[in-house]
Amino acid sequence: MNQVSSAPQNGATTGAILMVVAAFAFAGSNVLQSVLPWQYGISSTGMAFWQYVIASVLALPLILRIGVRNLRTTQPLAHEIRAFASALGVHVFVYGFASGVPIWQMVTLLSTGPLFIILGSTLFLGERATTARLAAALAGFIGAIIISGVGAEGLTWATLVPIAAAALWAATDVLTKYLARTEKPETLTISLLVLMTPNHLLILLAVNAVGWLAPTLLPAGVTTGFPFALPAGNGLWLLLLLGALTAAAQYLLSVAYKMADATYLQPFGDLKVALGGLMGWIFLGQLPGVLFWPGTLLIIGASVFLFWVEADKRQKLSLA
Repeated sequence: MNQVSSAPQNGATTGAILMVVAAFAFAGSNVLQSVLPWQYGISSTGMAFWQYVIASVLALPLILRIGVRNLRTTQPLAHEIRAFASALGVHVFVYGFASGVPIWQMVTLLSTGPLFIILGSTLFLGERATTARLAAALAGFIGAIIISGVGAEGLTWATLVPIAAAALWAATDVLTKYLARTEKPETLTISLLVLMTPNHLLILLAVNAVGWLAPTLLPAGVTTGFPFALPAGNGLWLLLLLGALTAAAQYLLSVAYKMADATYLQPFGDLKVALGGLMGWIFLGQLPGVLFWPGTLLIIGASVFLFWVEADKRQKLSLA
């Protein structure tokens, strides 16, 4: 593969390796997010809360290294909305696992995210979407629809859960783009790290309050018993491992994006789709449907196409 990143050769290679390792960490966390609600009875909201409490504790050295002083901002409300959308996306995503949506379908349907990002950036940030980006996003969306099984395996409301999570995380990305116009990268990083846990707590308390006041309003699995209840025995160790994998994956991503261009790294990040399906098959016996393979190839092909087009464009600009 020709080097297309603006980063040095060694940096791009290391960044790609880190993205692959992060993909394994994400796939492992997806298995645990599926196992904990079903085998240990923890609610999806409780699991998401403790997952990020553990990850935040493990991220304390990073927070201290960046410096709490970087929390100073002129746009606190935008930072809070960004953190809330990110946290809500996590709760929606883990609820999908608690609802029994298989890992391969959950992970792959997240690939609708780029389409939401393009729509948000165009409508709210005034950015111009290139033909290549629109084509890649549309191809990814079609791939996700194929995997969802419309017309074959059946589209259910649970299938829409990962698409809702993708939309929420896309909103987080669009807000990050907006804030990046005036804020330092350090402020963007530490604000999300510091605000995530309080927002997870807010969502946990709000969902359980609704569950207590109107028990039939929320789907099963969102709230089960005491909201802060921890699983016992092996479940507690698995929850600790989930938090550690979450922290590790986020740290690996941040280092990888520092070492190489995002467009160069994207195809390596798409490996988490195949890895998620493979780990779900190996550890949980969730064999992907026959439509998983053509849909996944379409999604990964769209990412590779966009990577190739934009890399070629950058090379031409550098030679001009």
